[in-house]
Amino acid sequence: MHLTAIPGGTVMLRDSRRNTERRVVLQPFRIATTPVRAGEFVFDLENASSLENVEAPASGVRWLDAVAWCNAASEAEGIEPAYTFTDEAVRWNPAANGFRLPTEAEWVFASLGGGLGPRYGPLSEIAWSALDDVGAPQTVGRKAPNDYGLFDTLGNVWEWCWDRLDPARYGEYRLLKGGGWADPEWSCRVGVRRGNAPDAIVEDVGFRAARGAVADSAGADGGQGWSEAADRQRAAASHPLPLGWTPLR
Repeated sequence: MHLTAIPGGTVMLRDSRRNTERRVVLQPFRIATTPVRAGEFVFDLENASSLENVEAPASGVRWLDAVAWCNAASEAEGIEPAYTFTDEAVRWNPAANGFRLPTEAEWVFASLGGGLGPRYGPLSEIAWSALDDVGAPQTVGRKAPNDYGLFDTLGNVWEWCWDRLDPARYGEYRLLKGGGWADPEWSCRVGVRRGNAPDAIVEDVGFRAARGAVADSAGADGGQGWSEAADRQRAAASHPLPLGWTPLR
């Protein structure tokens, strides 16, 4: 897995569902040039040999599996894992330099490749989507990269981020970005937000690994546009909740 250095900068995050936007200032970080491949995800040659395409993105990956893989990859390289697992939650240590999922702000900034707009080029040239009429994830790196050298940030598979989708409405649901191989053009835009439960298995979902310590201590309240305190503040709605809302507890 090759990681590319992404410079620090500023990104605007928009949530059309809540009609909000916020400005995030990012520290430099590193992110993989492609989604984690199927052959990389299984970690052992015996299981990899049974895969139909080891060079396609790993798919059908739960969020919980993605963060566990990041820790295993860190341990394999002898670096401090980014996550701690308890019976109740997964905690991110923002001072650790281990492999981790990107925050939404990191993902958006990296996917834009220094540009603006809904995508970094014509969809047919940069992404596997419904336009290609394929029935499975495709070998990574066969479409054009963005100016940061990243492939497949749009299309091919949706990618898990660290952030919660909407802690007031969907509790622990985690964020997905980028669109998948069967999605229409409107889904394969940098600004589109989707999410699912951490233990959900969806066939067109994978992930991309990042690295980079973004705080001075393990006790810091997040970083790179995400904060546990901010999530809990958004979830603590004082008004009556609409039917079906399950706020973060």
